[in-house]
Parts: sequence; structure tokens; C-alpha cells
Amino acid sequence: MGQIIRLATRRSASPIAQNGKVSPPRRRKNVETRSREYLTPAEVQQLLKAAARSGRYGQRDKTLIMLTYRHALRVSEAVSLRWDQIDLQAGLMAVTRAKNGVASTHPVRGPELRELRELCRQWPDSPYVFCSERGGPMTTSNVRKLIARIGQEAKLPFPVHPHQLRHALGYYLANKGEDTRAIQHYMGHKNIRHTARYTELAPDRFKSFFRD
Repeated sequence: MGQIIRLATRRSASPIAQNGKVSPPRRRKNVETRSREYLTPAEVQQLLKAAARSGRYGQRDKTLIMLTYRHALRVSEAVSLRWDQIDLQAGLMAVTRAKNGVASTHPVRGPELRELRELCRQWPDSPYVFCSERGGPMTTSNVRKLIARIGQEAKLPFPVHPHQLRHALGYYLANKGEDTRAIQHYMGHKNIRHTARYTELAPDRFKSFFRD
């Protein structure tokens, strides 16, 4: 009986043939695997600490997470980032956006500059900031798998993916009370409605409701 139940379970989880074609298993909805689509500042720090001790390329991985978070980079924007976009002397980075987003120039602060200078020393011959072991640019798949693994090492209670870092920055800025229009330009949103979701869900709006 137990074998029959296990066989039925495997069949129900297998791809289903329709019209002579086998479709891949359906991807689980995000809400089924995680309770929210962003990370808190404390969770970002957990990721950074876990990345720094993650192995041979811990310094690269830490810098990748730091820049992805601080500059609200999509994974495709992170892997295509080149050294000619970064002025280490002036502390500036030209951020180009995917999805027809608005490009902008961001300031690069001290902690980022230190990590970037070290990364430049480690990978002096590549035009790309984030390199694979072979010296070419990392792929989006590389980064997704990497951050998922680091999330496990950081013992976060849900699966982590790179876009949560972009959302984390949006909520962080909104919670600080930064101007919505400034957040829009920093994150490269063409339409301010995409930015408004961060300010609409910012809990600081409700702080005055109770005085106890």
C-alpha cells in the first residue's frame, strides 16, 4: 500500500502531457515560499556577513550584494556592470537600467569604494566588475544560485533571491522618509506608481496612531 501511495504522489508531481506535449512542472507562487518580497536592513547585514565567509570568492560576493542593495540593481544590471561605469577617484557610478528604466549617476560611498578597489586588484584584467572563475562576466543564473545559497548560510527563514535586495532598498528609503520623486529617480522607475508602493507600505506612516 505504501508503494502505491508513493507512486501516486510521484505521478501527481510529474509533468502532465497535454495534446501530446509534456509541460514543465508549474513554478510555485512566491507567496507559497516566502512571506514577503523584500529584506530588512538586518537581514541584508546577515547576507553580507555570510557572503564574506562563503569561500574563495567571498570578497566578490560581499561586494556584489552590497552594490546590488545600495544601488537597487536588478540582477541583469549587476552582471553587466563594467569598470568604465565607475569612477573610483570621484566616488561616482553611472547606473544603466534595464526594462527601459531611467539611467542616473549614483554616489559611491566609502565602504563600497574599499570593496571595489580590492575587487579591482583581484581581477585586474576584466572589464566587468563581477567575474566568474574563468574571468568572464557572471551570469544571472550564477547570481541567483549564489544569493540563494548565501541566504541559506545566513540562516534566513525563507528562500532569498536577488530582486529582494532591490525591494529592500526601496522600503529602506521610504521608511527613512526620503522624497518619493528622489527614490523614483534613484531606482530608475519611469513611472512613479512603481515607486509609490514602497511609500504606501512604509510603517512609519502609522507611528502617530498610538502614543503609549
